Amino acid sequence: MGHAVRVMYLLAGVADLAHEYDDPSLLETCEKLWENLVHQRMYLTGGIGPSRHNEGFTTDYDLPDETAYAETCASIALIMWNQRLLQFEGDGRYADILEQTLYNGFISGLSLDGKHFFYVNPLASQGSHHRQEWFLCPCCPPNVGRILASLGNYFYSTGDHDLWVHLYGQNSATVTVHGQEIKLRQTTQYPWDGKIQLALDMAQAQPFTLNLRIPGWCTEWRLLLNGQRMRVEPPAMDGYLPITNTWRPGDVLELELSMPAQAVWAHPAVRQMQGRVAIQRGPIVYCVESADNAVENLDRIMLDPAQIADFTVEYRPELLGGVNVLRGPAAMIDQAGWDDATLYRYQQPPTTQPIEVTAVPYCVWDNREPGEMRVWFRAANL
Repeated sequence: MGHAVRVMYLLAGVADLAHEYDDPSLLETCEKLWENLVHQRMYLTGGIGPSRHNEGFTTDYDLPDETAYAETCASIALIMWNQRLLQFEGDGRYADILEQTLYNGFISGLSLDGKHFFYVNPLASQGSHHRQEWFLCPCCPPNVGRILASLGNYFYSTGDHDLWVHLYGQNSATVTVHGQEIKLRQTTQYPWDGKIQLALDMAQAQPFTLNLRIPGWCTEWRLLLNGQRMRVEPPAMDGYLPITNTWRPGDVLELELSMPAQAVWAHPAVRQMQGRVAIQRGPIVYCVESADNAVENLDRIMLDPAQIADFTVEYRPELLGGVNVLRGPAAMIDQAGWDDATLYRYQQPPTTQPIEVTAVPYCVWDNREPGEMRVWFRAANL
């Protein structure tokens, strides 16, 4: 309850104290509050705090889209808290939320030119919500910069005989496992593509367990070592794939995560989202903008959830800094037969007409001409 940013910072401190004093009661408190937040009070984008009145929480399942507050700083604090919780036992639930928030509700707070910021991150807009150069309360701009500058700290963790890979993305890193230095290099187009190559280099062969996170959104994957298919047990309950091996200099792992577009529904208790569906591919939540869709009032768009998996995926390097675009069939509630003198009519329900929709990642919306945006859509054929 209360102010979302302050609650998250407080709980990040509680997690630090739980570790510092080895206090299981503090960790248990964090876990209880995390369960409530993630399962009853968090937006699909990782945004938290729906209310403008207190910049914070209201009641369970109160998640309106157009009036969502979801302050950028709240998502940042949520990232920090989950990163701390992740260090206790390497539980992939925390890494899933960290990734979900990073790729959606956090980075949406920054424009592609790096000069404009969202303080508030709604999931729908009629065209009046835009990033600003600065705010009277200037917490979000430098806070975004702080996370971007420290992002390398979120990818890996180490133990005495273990190395965890929490996040995927093009990077190089040097870590120490059991006193030996290991160099890592990830080569990938993630999150636009699920293929990840992880190259290892060290002075000599070393036995340790490499823990690869299989994201919660991923249901199919395959793994190769030096080009040969590896047959390993499915991920444990913590969401990580433990690979115990004597690793040699030059070993290359290839992980391929299946990334179809997926339909997402909200819990039936989220009253504002009933009868609606959203689109996610990999860790990326998608939205529809007026800039790509010639539909007056985007709330008239209807999607068939069964068709979302068949949406085409196209990487557009010239668009919005280089993003995957999704295209697929939809329907639009037609205004035919309605005029300005008819607010209500009897017996005759509205008709629909087929259209094609183009969806872009939510994190890059409002980087072109002003217009509408929407994440949740009316679901057809339910």
